[in-house]
Amino acid sequence: MDNYHMVVALAGNPNVGKSTIFNGITGLKQHTANWPGVTVESASGEFSLDGKTCILVDLPGTYSLNTHSKEEEVTRQYLASGEADTVVVVCDATCMERGLHLLKQILSLDPIKDLGIPLVLCINLCDEARKKGIEIDFELLKDVLQIPVVSCCARCAGDLVQLKEAILSCCGKAGRYDCLDFSPKRLAAETVRYTRTDYRKREETIDRIVTGRFTGTLIMVLLLLGVFWLTMAGANYPSGLLWNILFSIEGKLDALLTFLNVPDLLIQALVYGVYRVLAWVVSVMLPPMAIFFPLFTLLEDLGYLPRIAFHMDRSFKRCRACGKQCLTMAMGFGCNAAGVIGCRIIDSPRERLIAILTNSLVPCNGRFPTLFTLITLFFLTGIQGTFTGSLAAALLLTAAILAGVCATLGCSWVLSHTLLKGLPSAFTLELPPYRRPQIGKVLIRSILDRTLFVLGRAAAIAAPAGLIIWLLANTAVGGQSLLLHLTGFFDPLGRLMGLDGVILMAFLLGFPANEIVIPIMLMAYLQSGMLVEMTDSAALFTLLTANGWTWKTALCMLIFCLFHWPCSTTCLTVKKETGSLKWTAAAILLPTILGVVLCTAVHAALFVFPF
Repeated sequence: MDNYHMVVALAGNPNVGKSTIFNGITGLKQHTANWPGVTVESASGEFSLDGKTCILVDLPGTYSLNTHSKEEEVTRQYLASGEADTVVVVCDATCMERGLHLLKQILSLDPIKDLGIPLVLCINLCDEARKKGIEIDFELLKDVLQIPVVSCCARCAGDLVQLKEAILSCCGKAGRYDCLDFSPKRLAAETVRYTRTDYRKREETIDRIVTGRFTGTLIMVLLLLGVFWLTMAGANYPSGLLWNILFSIEGKLDALLTFLNVPDLLIQALVYGVYRVLAWVVSVMLPPMAIFFPLFTLLEDLGYLPRIAFHMDRSFKRCRACGKQCLTMAMGFGCNAAGVIGCRIIDSPRERLIAILTNSLVPCNGRFPTLFTLITLFFLTGIQGTFTGSLAAALLLTAAILAGVCATLGCSWVLSHTLLKGLPSAFTLELPPYRRPQIGKVLIRSILDRTLFVLGRAAAIAAPAGLIIWLLANTAVGGQSLLLHLTGFFDPLGRLMGLDGVILMAFLLGFPANEIVIPIMLMAYLQSGMLVEMTDSAALFTLLTANGWTWKTALCMLIFCLFHWPCSTTCLTVKKETGSLKWTAAAILLPTILGVVLCTAVHAALFVFPF
């Protein structure tokens, strides 16, 4: 048949380049979803060769089929289901024994033996093995295993073609594995030869530095500082450019709707309510994310992020939490919703829940503009706009973020001793080799899979929120807008916290997206009826001080910006991941109570001991 469809399962250990092979073979013909009944993501795609179309299913990376985690359970169940016509087992050329152990477990599955499902062993990362002086006897492997064995470098198109040809050569053939019995350890010793005894010396030296108790912490903080400085310094110009483009469309939309005889009230609501909020969120949120996520992905591609988890494991273990929580916390810097989704990597349900509940204690990308504005206006007087000012702002922002990290550790300790009691579980974490990042693929993956995905969800919520905000600002009751009534209602609590009712109301209405907190606040102070921007920092400072702001107000708002309820996108994600309204409410109340208590305590301390 010209269009024969064959399902190919791609299995292997984590960090063996399995996803790179999958992306290289399928190109852009991919689909990502969740496995039925679980939150583990699956990816499938199509590829064709010689007129035959195949479906490639990328199974979760696993070290074994002994089901201790959802990933292992999903992989085992899929392989045991017999749905795959062919199974490709990807093995790391620099660590053959581990891959052969998984291969033997797959061969021992009854459906594989009974149905004779053909297997292909793909030995990836052969280029790295050659650099390290590792030689592999592929012919001996083929003779012992009696299955196709392919030498591969996932970045080489020619090697991927050979892999596809090996897959298609199995079409219609049944494997015989009844008598196949081998020792992975012995076979690895017989087929692998090390010509350099010091092939890992450089990596081990680097690892001692980046995971050391003191040097590891210093490097982590410096990298954090560098990422935030690059994000803040690099986002200013594109954000301004995007702002000008999007807001130049506003007048044209107004003119178009007027030409179409749309009622003026509806024009105001749609253009200056829905569109303005949407344009604001996109112009403020997109540039920083487009810088932060690629930088984060570069560190991931380089192999540094697992080493952060290893380094932070001691701290999280003291809190009876999992070291992998460090990775999800780092993802939260870009977007708390993405961080919550990332908690799937934690096997223990108890520790996964701790990570989910505490993820919003670190500020996401959406809170950076507010934090940066407060820092530059009230704590960097006289040096804004200079290189020294940008560096000082990055230092203060890093200090604020480290406060969020400390709060995460503290709240994790409290939760693990109260609501979520239990001992920390042990986890296996492989430190992958340092690899040169693939810049092009990193940019595409971080922008398409992370930046635009998160932005799309935020925009979907920000649009209707813009209509609600406009209605509150333009609906009068008793001679005052509903917006002003809200500020009056929240004012007593705000004053107790060192803030005011306008600030609390702005955070409440900023629930869809943190980026619009300051614009809503300015709209209330100016009573303009629509979101406004003040690009002149001096005019903004004058407006805030005229409404009773001091550096103490800015400090309390900075604290509340760090610790308050998550945005709507994150809350929806928590509900989806936990399947529980109770735990979603807990994820909202935990940072909110912490923020209210801290702001009240700081305000009281500054009142008793004024500076």
